Amino acid sequence: MDASVSAKATANTFEADVREIVKAKYVRAAVASDAVAGVQPRLVVEPGSEQELAKVLKLADAAGLAVIPRGGGTKLEWGNRPARANVILSMGRLNRVIEHAWADLTVSVEAGCTIGKLQETLARHGQRLALDVLWPERATVGGVLSTNDSGALRLRFGSLRDLVIGVTLALADGTVASSGGRVVKNVAGYDLPKLVTGALGTLGVITRAFFRLHPLPKETRTVSCVTTDVREAQRLVTAIQNSKLAHSALQICCGGEMQPRIDVLFEGTEAGLTAQMEQVRVIMGASAIPEVGGDVWNARQEIWSAGKQGATEFAAVKFASLPAQIGEAIETIAKLSSAKSRWSVVAQATGIGWVRLEGAVSAIESALREFRAELERSRGSLVIARRPVGMAELDAWGNAGDSLGLMRAVKRQFDPQATLNAGRFVGGI
Repeated sequence: MDASVSAKATANTFEADVREIVKAKYVRAAVASDAVAGVQPRLVVEPGSEQELAKVLKLADAAGLAVIPRGGGTKLEWGNRPARANVILSMGRLNRVIEHAWADLTVSVEAGCTIGKLQETLARHGQRLALDVLWPERATVGGVLSTNDSGALRLRFGSLRDLVIGVTLALADGTVASSGGRVVKNVAGYDLPKLVTGALGTLGVITRAFFRLHPLPKETRTVSCVTTDVREAQRLVTAIQNSKLAHSALQICCGGEMQPRIDVLFEGTEAGLTAQMEQVRVIMGASAIPEVGGDVWNARQEIWSAGKQGATEFAAVKFASLPAQIGEAIETIAKLSSAKSRWSVVAQATGIGWVRLEGAVSAIESALREFRAELERSRGSLVIARRPVGMAELDAWGNAGDSLGLMRAVKRQFDPQATLNAGRFVGGI
């Protein structure tokens, strides 16, 4: 039998079997808008439970079909182009907040629940997941965990790996595995939650997660300061970090047409905030701008929205450097951007930043290659989250270093046939 005919027969058998599992109305042919980085899948399947999802994965794995998990679809551009794509596994029906144990400051939630819905539920008891993600009204719990997306609040509350305390995971062969639990101090079993956080769905499909929570702040205040140059901004950030201030977030925003601006967020009681504001004004000096609106904390999201409003092509990249080298990283991207390119940066005091480049595709590509090389020389990194149309294939992740062999071994253990998100992660995993 011809290979293409055999493949089509296998796909048809898979589709018929899946319709029996999840019901026909939750299986449809993929359309152009379902494509991932230009790769067109054949089917979209939307299971309604962990058990259904696991059965679908087992069938796909046995049939040799590649599966791409999808939540809100906000970050499908991230990562490398898929090596192959047959089935989109939609998490839209797995969207419940399962249990909010408010007395224990924990929550269990299905992976298809949006961050916005989760935060609304937690707020009823004066609590929150201390995480500021991109597009919270559409981004799902599973997608945020898989991409390890976190914002400026990471400075005080830690990354997702510090907030997640348990996950349930469906493996490619249909096995459902769980690790962690409903309590914050849990040391039983392998630390699966940290392993799958940031793995881009290549090890398994997250079906539910458990998080530790924090109280909602009674009051918040933001103070900003416009500086003359990036080095002065770096000096102030370092001074604030070395002080005894209890700030929740700290960032630098700047661009080709914007002077560097520092934003500091304080959370707490009215009396405590007043004292904090007085101290930070002393550090910032006369240039401090008190009582700035909270919109400044949307700057990371504007990296994307501002670019999409323009007619020119753009790239959006995430970089990591030592906190003391943020200023150097910003100066580097400013130097590499040609007169025909526009650039803007949002950098958090943790050393993680986002850059938008707009202009000619060739100029963007050249700047990204050199920027990555400069960062990697100083043990930093650069991840390309969005690339302009027409840009040559450029690996999204860069040099993985000595860890790549271990990462490939873990991938083989969890997904030996590369069923999940094939080729999208570091080193083509």
